[in-house]
Amino acid sequence: MKAAVWHGEKDIRVEEKELKALKDNEVTVRVAWAGICGSDLHEYQEGPVFIPVNEPDELTGEVAPIIMGHEFSGVIEKVGKNVTNYKVGDRVVVNPTITHGNKPEDVDCYDGFSFIGLHGDGGFAAFANAPEHNIYKLPDTLSLQDAALVEPTAVAVQAVKEGNLLFGDNVAVFGAGPIGLLTVIAAKAAGASNIIVFDLSETRLQMAKELGATAIFNSAEVDPVEAVKQYAPAGVDVTFEVAGVAPTFKSAIEVTRPRGTVVIVSIFARPIEWNPMQLTNTGVKLTSTIAYTPTSFQQTVDLMGTGQLQPQGIITSQIELDDIVEKGFEALTNDKSQAKILVKLSGDM
Repeated sequence: MKAAVWHGEKDIRVEEKELKALKDNEVTVRVAWAGICGSDLHEYQEGPVFIPVNEPDELTGEVAPIIMGHEFSGVIEKVGKNVTNYKVGDRVVVNPTITHGNKPEDVDCYDGFSFIGLHGDGGFAAFANAPEHNIYKLPDTLSLQDAALVEPTAVAVQAVKEGNLLFGDNVAVFGAGPIGLLTVIAAKAAGASNIIVFDLSETRLQMAKELGATAIFNSAEVDPVEAVKQYAPAGVDVTFEVAGVAPTFKSAIEVTRPRGTVVIVSIFARPIEWNPMQLTNTGVKLTSTIAYTPTSFQQTVDLMGTGQLQPQGIITSQIELDDIVEKGFEALTNDKSQAKILVKLSGDM
């Protein structure tokens, strides 16, 4: 089958790849649509970040070269002999997170995690295998194309839950990339009052406005603290850091009220220099999140199915697998008007 395979930094090849043998507890998914994630982009630009290169991953047992793609949906093509809850023909989305499963779900991934599509073969291919417990049925109201957005939307849902956001809270979001935009959508659905978004891209800021932001500011042109004061004189209740660089991290703390919360959602590509006294002197609480719990993933499926979460507005391009490097990874690298690019596999809806 044709697949997009990571071989190294700036080296993703669309080539023929054999699907690994189906295990008894797995299903084979005929992939319909798959999204390119910011994590995928990190692997392309400066990887390996997560992809195992020197020895097999502890949880997947796989090593590069790896078929990428962890945001994907499709139709079940085949089931292993021990699979009991799914059948051929079921429309599904894949939760790519693999864990040891020895801890309560709220701390399980912090005991060690791997991702289908980063630590092992994933969904930038005609077919992909996944364990039964990573499979979620789709409601009839949710198309397969929209279901390719469940995974990144679940990241935003988990971030909002981590911030303990309440009805009427004022919110700031630093970074209007795909996860930042989804965080705007999730925060609005959770009852945020003012949602103030900062980014360097005017195009992405306008998208944030269209998706529910109360106010948008170019970080290079304003003092974030002064900008926030127009809407929350004492500072916002919850700030989401979704840019992953030192200036936005520090600004996120500065715009947050005393005893408010900053949630780190981004992946920092490199260490930053920062003085923790910034927290000590302000009383701001700092927390972080990675991925999502199975409960949050199911809630995301349900909320998208009822229309309470509508992330479709973040899609900026739909491309063919053969074009994934030029029109996918290179486009995301060089064109900041791009947000979420979906890759068409079977194209089933």
